[in-house]
Amino acid sequence: MTREIAVTDQLSRAFQALADPTRRDLVARLAADGDASVGDLAAPYDVTVQAVSKHVKVLEEAGLVSRSRDAQRRPVHLEAEVLDLMTKWIERYRQQAEERFSRLDAVLAAMDEDQQDNESEEGAAS
Repeated sequence: MTREIAVTDQLSRAFQALADPTRRDLVARLAADGDASVGDLAAPYDVTVQAVSKHVKVLEEAGLVSRSRDAQRRPVHLEAEVLDLMTKWIERYRQQAEERFSRLDAVLAAMDEDQQDNESEEGAAS
């Protein structure tokens, strides 16, 4: 039970952090381009480096990124394991929805067959 709560808390923090479009874009850029400095991450935005640094801090607290020391640089690194955890959580519910849709499709197909059988029996009786 404790593990499940810890995972949920981590998922909650990660989903909350990704609720902001700027932070989603930062994660997407790190995924595509690899590690980057906060200055590099801030370049395409019309905001201060400090504002982007705050976004990075939120992502870091959610476990989505980490920062290390590389001489004078402190590159931001994407932590893909948290994204994998989020994907597994989403996938579990997607599979459940798919199974429900498959069962609904089967019921609708059976109802359609029954209706066609009734119509053909009515046509033969005429």
